[in-house]
Formats: sequence, structure tokens, C-alpha cells
Amino acid sequence: MSARIAGLGWVTPLGAGLDEVWERLGRGDVAEAKMVTNPETGREHVYAPVPPKTVEALGRNPRLRRSSAISYFAVAAGMAALENAGVVITPESAARTALVFAISSGGVIYTRKFYEQIVKQGANTASPMLFPETVYNAPASHLAAQFGIDGASYTLVGDSTVGLAALKFAEQLLATGDLDRVVVVGSEECDWILCEAYRDWRLSRGPGKAHGALLAEGAAAVVLAREGAVELQLHDGVPVFRQQEAEAALTRVYAELLPRGGADAVIGCANGTFVDAIERRVIGRHLPEAAVYFPRQSLGEALGASALLQTVVAALAVRHGALPGAADAKRIETTFVSALGFNQQASGAVLKRAKDMSS
Repeated sequence: MSARIAGLGWVTPLGAGLDEVWERLGRGDVAEAKMVTNPETGREHVYAPVPPKTVEALGRNPRLRRSSAISYFAVAAGMAALENAGVVITPESAARTALVFAISSGGVIYTRKFYEQIVKQGANTASPMLFPETVYNAPASHLAAQFGIDGASYTLVGDSTVGLAALKFAEQLLATGDLDRVVVVGSEECDWILCEAYRDWRLSRGPGKAHGALLAEGAAAVVLAREGAVELQLHDGVPVFRQQEAEAALTRVYAELLPRGGADAVIGCANGTFVDAIERRVIGRHLPEAAVYFPRQSLGEALGASALLQTVVAALAVRHGALPGAADAKRIETTFVSALGFNQQASGAVLKRAKDMSS
């Protein structure tokens, strides 16, 4: 089965509207890096936050009032994708809708606060208000409640390719015939403890440094259905157990997924780490003539949300017939999403304009 993309939504450090962020990407705008400090040691880190005003309206939602930022981002992106798809959720349509959530680090802000209390003051001080937001499926729970979905709801945990795994799982759910659509959402938030961990692993950058990924907050959502303007084909993913296996894994994804005639553009996953050189070599061998665009250089590395953010960019490129800021270039009909995670897998997706849709 070839699933189709019916709706898109995102929340990024550059904004939340599809057109707004697309225009900013076209202008070459880059997410602003802000400082965050480890209060215990004074060590400083940088990350790209989502401006609070982007999701502040959701603060009036009683269920979300005490939830962490990751759930705000997820709900905002999911609602935007359904609106973009022209779907109004009713009890009847909710029964034919499933939810698949993609996540990597999870609710790190409340998790750190919860265990910080235990370490400093003892187990009897653990907050029952914080604990529900520490579990990985908390954002999916808020999403399902917002949409009135009380059936199929799943959370997949992985590296920055997990969004494509979530799309693949959603495609399989849709193929059962019991559903009309699957809402796939990936979301991440940042905290100083997350920045410190990735910096210690030599994967994220520090203040004044150009090398390493700029960790970022954000969310992306895709509504999969049987009808839509963009067709989607997904790879199953290739496991990567050590860094030296990464290039062979990504090469296999390209070789197995690329359609005849290749693709007009690659939406790459370069993020300032070892991933960049590997991906550049693989693109050079398999798609040397394709235009290449790297969203993470503008939006930052949003981990569990990154592959879905790439997918939104790829789908918009097909819709517009061009990459951001390149309206006069060769018309884009087919895009290839390239994804390589830090420690788990390589994957990819092909997006193309549906033949039964007018240009």
C-alpha cells in the first residue's frame, strides 16, 4: 500500500505556521541559539527553543495546564495537521482515527525535576504532580484526549529517525482497513541536563562553537490517509549498532528505496556531527544531480521530531514544486528524505506528487 499525506503541521523555533516557517526558511533564517546553565556547576550550554508565545494559547486548556512543553508542542502540531487536512474530529471520525507518537528523549524537564527532588530531599518528597509527565507516552495521552481518540494510540521511542519508523507503523495501521487516517506526531523539549548529556557525548555544540548539533525544541505532525496530494513510500529502516556501520546502512536505504529516475531533491539530515560527511558521500554516489536541502541547519536538531520535520519540508517542497527560496529552479516532483540517527538506525522516505492530483 502507498499511503498519502493529507495534512501537515509543525511547531519550530522559527514559528508554527506552515507558510510562515516556509517563508523564513526561504529567506535563510536560522533558529536563535539561547543559553541555558547547569545550576549545580555553572556550565553553560546552547539550544534553540520554541518561543513560548507560539503555544501560549494552549495554556487555557485545563488538561494541559500543568503539562510540560513537549505536550504543548505535540498538541499544537497535531491540531494544525488535522486542520490542514480539513478534518474535523467528531466522535464518529475519532473512532476511525489512530495516533502514533514518535519520541527520543521525552519529557526531560519534569523528569529532571522529579528525580532532583528525590536525590536532594528523599523519596518521600517525590511529586505526584510531576510523575505522570515523566513517562514517554504522556504527550500521546494528551493528544488522544484532545482529539477524543480512545482507540489505537502508540508511542515509539528511538533516535532521530524514529519519526520515519512512526510513519511506517502508521502506514501498516492504515492498511488494516479499520481506519480512515493516522495522525503521526513527533515532539521534543530541551533542558540543561539534555544539552549536557549530548555535549558530553561530543554530539552537541557548546557556546561559541560551530561544530556539533544545535539541539532544538519542536514538533511535527503528518496526517496519513488513503487520499492526499503527496504519495509516501517508506523504508523499513536499517539497524546501526556502531558508528562505523552507519555509511553502509544509509547506502542500503538509498539503494533499496530510490525510485527509477532517482529524485529531484534530497531533504538531508546533516546536523553538524559525523552524520554530515557520511550523508554527503552517500548522496554523491546515489543522487549526484539532485538538489539538496538540510532543514536541521535552520531548525536545529530536534531529535525525535527531526525526521518528521524533514518530512514536512519534503511534502511542502512537492506541494510548491520547489525547495525553500528556490522557486526559479527545476520543478520538484519527487523528494527523498534521508535520515541517519546517532545510535540506532538509518532510514528514508520518498515523497512524490500524486498522479491523480492536478499541478
